[in-house]
Amino acid sequence: MVNTTHSTFSHLECTSCNKIFPKEQLLNLCTDCNLPLFARYDLDKAKYEIDKKQLVQRESTMWRYKELMPVENEENIVTLGEGWTPLVHAQRLGKLLGFSNLLLKDESLNPTGSFKARGMSAAISQAKEKGVQKIAIPTAGNAGGATAAYAAKAGQEAYIFMPSDTPVAFQVECEQHGAIVEKIDGLISDCGKMVAERKVSEGWFDISTLKEPYRVEGKKTMGYELAEQLNWDLPDVIIYPTGGGTGIIGMWKAFKEMEDMGWIGSKRPRMISVQAEGCAPIVRAFNEGLLNASTFENAETVASGLRVPSAIGDFLILQSIRESNGCAVAVSDEALLEGVQLLGKTEGIFAAPEAGATVAALSKLVESQYISQNEKIVLFITGGGTKYIDVFI
Repeated sequence: MVNTTHSTFSHLECTSCNKIFPKEQLLNLCTDCNLPLFARYDLDKAKYEIDKKQLVQRESTMWRYKELMPVENEENIVTLGEGWTPLVHAQRLGKLLGFSNLLLKDESLNPTGSFKARGMSAAISQAKEKGVQKIAIPTAGNAGGATAAYAAKAGQEAYIFMPSDTPVAFQVECEQHGAIVEKIDGLISDCGKMVAERKVSEGWFDISTLKEPYRVEGKKTMGYELAEQLNWDLPDVIIYPTGGGTGIIGMWKAFKEMEDMGWIGSKRPRMISVQAEGCAPIVRAFNEGLLNASTFENAETVASGLRVPSAIGDFLILQSIRESNGCAVAVSDEALLEGVQLLGKTEGIFAAPEAGATVAALSKLVESQYISQNEKIVLFITGGGTKYIDVFI
């Protein structure tokens, strides 16, 4: 007898051409246009089956929203306790920068130390439900560690490809979880090409960013949590570091789902995408008014998670930013490392360089008067700094 999650998962839909696919089908991308798929839910059913006021009685993980997740059998949920990370009032940092309502969503406290744990819990769970035995992924760091950990928990084989200059802690982490690691001379995009070339002959299921439908489902729970932690009143501004973009895309999807269920109104935060000056394809495309972002040549930044020269979900990132009346900001490596130090000195959080970029962006946006100092602002601390020790030495 199946121990059901009561998931309202109904089908898959292409984010570009809107073609519908059955939820039972194991897919990477739309078979017509080769672009990302979204999991869709029977939200009319969900709004009657889930009482948001009763969520407080549930487990303190992202699986408290299991009816709005794509896994149907409880036994297939692969979890290490991810989600329900703290939302803290950054009083000292706020005072320093002139904000009274500055909040930090600290994703560094997830298993494996970053928000990537959410996506991998969802993706590996779905892979398990569909009988997948071997998975492969290109990574700039944290996604690899999370993949290795959750694959180990699920009893799956993990094949991980990372640039040769990825901080060594990430390689060690993957290997200690039993993953096969290959280092590639090049960028994460080159690692992705290697996975694409070999996945069919090797029998791997590719769980690259937005090249399967379920990592974004894990990331969307950040949006659900944020709303719940703020008593269903979303902030004015969200500042988020952007590589592949599933964080912003996932939260924007969550906000729409919650509105459709009547959990929140039409108010939305302005979504601010932050990239490094040395790799800023989304910022460039946003500033040029483009719908897609061209590859950023000669990408270089100490924030390995931001060194993503092209993203298959570029149009979804740009769409989320524009629909929210948000913007995209590039910051220097020097500024983002200063941001890490500010977080450490004022709030006691040793953050990853990507998270330091949010602090740098906030300072830049205040100077340009894009953000008012009386607004409620959430910075996402997407990961911890421990694995980046060689960057700081």
